[in-house]
Amino acid sequence: VQLQASGGGLVQAGGSLRLSCAASGRTLSRLDMAWFRQVSGEEREFVTSSRWSGGRTYYADPVKGRFIISRDNAKNTVDLQMNSLKPEDTAVYYCAAGSTIITSTVRSTDAYHYWGHGTLVTVSS
Repeated sequence: VQLQASGGGLVQAGGSLRLSCAASGRTLSRLDMAWFRQVSGEEREFVTSSRWSGGRTYYADPVKGRFIISRDNAKNTVDLQMNSLKPEDTAVYYCAAGSTIITSTVRSTDAYHYWGHGTLVTVSS
């Protein structure tokens, strides 16, 4: 599976951005999908995930209520709608995919087998 993230850019605090992750090589309809982010010099951290079976979603506390993950199986994409952005949301955002992920590990980078190149999101104050 090849993943390509896009949609990053510069936005003012309080604004919105929509990231998109396009997949090729395999359908996303039977893959768990996630977004992570990373600030230079820090660990890559979980943002949100979407399970293919049952459609359950998970969010990290800092983004809960502001970010929304959605998938379009027909287009083989997964999007991340980011609202009410804060300067602390500034990071490189990565999409990831995995299969047979155990529920207790959905927030772990180790659970995901496929990663796209990141897209930079910069939120100015």
